[in-house]
Amino acid sequence: MAGKKRRTALSLFSGAGGMDIGVQKAGFEILADIEIDYPCCQTLRHNIKKESRKTIVVEEDVTLIDVASLMQKLKLKTGELDLLFGGPPCQAFSLIGKQQGLNDYRGLLLFQMVRYAKVLKPKAILIENVKGLIGAKDLKGRKGGILKELLSELESLEYVPKWQVINSATLGVPQSRERVFIVATPKPNGFKFPTPTHTVDAHQSTLLPLKSYITAGDAIKDLPKAVRKELTNNGAHVFPNHVDVTPAGDQNRIHGVRDGSFLAAEHHLPSNQIKGLTKKDTTKYLRVSTKRPSNTLRCGEIFFHPTEDRYLTPREYMRIHGFPDSYELQGPIRSRSGRVRDLDQHRQVANSVPPPVAGSIAAEILRTLHAQNI
Repeated sequence: MAGKKRRTALSLFSGAGGMDIGVQKAGFEILADIEIDYPCCQTLRHNIKKESRKTIVVEEDVTLIDVASLMQKLKLKTGELDLLFGGPPCQAFSLIGKQQGLNDYRGLLLFQMVRYAKVLKPKAILIENVKGLIGAKDLKGRKGGILKELLSELESLEYVPKWQVINSATLGVPQSRERVFIVATPKPNGFKFPTPTHTVDAHQSTLLPLKSYITAGDAIKDLPKAVRKELTNNGAHVFPNHVDVTPAGDQNRIHGVRDGSFLAAEHHLPSNQIKGLTKKDTTKYLRVSTKRPSNTLRCGEIFFHPTEDRYLTPREYMRIHGFPDSYELQGPIRSRSGRVRDLDQHRQVANSVPPPVAGSIAAEILRTLHAQNI
């Protein structure tokens, strides 16, 4: 951008690049992605090459990287980096997990953001995590202690951190997904989180008119027919990542489940179809709705199409998450399965930050840096 300062960023825990897309759209140049999962790195490299970017993909555990050496490789001096960002693995704090907090290795990864910041001294820091972080207990059992410790460590580095829970649906993503975002900049911190652009009821009386939530049905309705995975081996044309991998057993079990409902709630269906599901199983065999945003996409289950007896395809997941159609996932497309070493395409999406949310926040960070001449 002629006449404008090049704004640089470094991505930790990059995953499939959801945050990257938003940060780039806001105007930052990402120097490097650090990610340990091989299929995610394949996805990152594929899109970097496709877009002719110079971003370096470092396929490594963030804890094993010497930050000073990384700075030399990226030709960065202390204080030059504009934005350090990332969404550390959240299972340690997730409300649906065991909530082991700092007793879980993945919980410790949250503080890698601080370790990198100590050396890099970036102008701004952006961290994303699950809502459960707010009440997560520290090693002394104090509720909210982990978040308090994180904020304290950022303050010790002369940053002013601010945090807010944001529902992706309020920023135009066709998915209800609440996450905590932390933004830290030097004093004085003039940063403000983006204001909502969408609401459940667009007719509500507000000073600034808001749009209605985008529904899951609206997000996927113009896609072509999904192609069965076995047909792709015979050269069938496939809209990128729009592949159906639903096994026959799950096709049968979802049959008869209504738009926006889940199998355990469909008491009119035979007991041998519902099997051992209970009223608590609200995300198992769930059809997304044509009338409202999707439930939060998860790694444990694959949600179903609102009208067809099949899983949503990875591309439909991407539409619901706010990925552009030009972005392509790499790696395996697995059907419902147990623990796996690498992230399949559905999990790559579910683990990522919706690009429009990352973009809205990154744009506000950029405005703050310009306004304060940082």
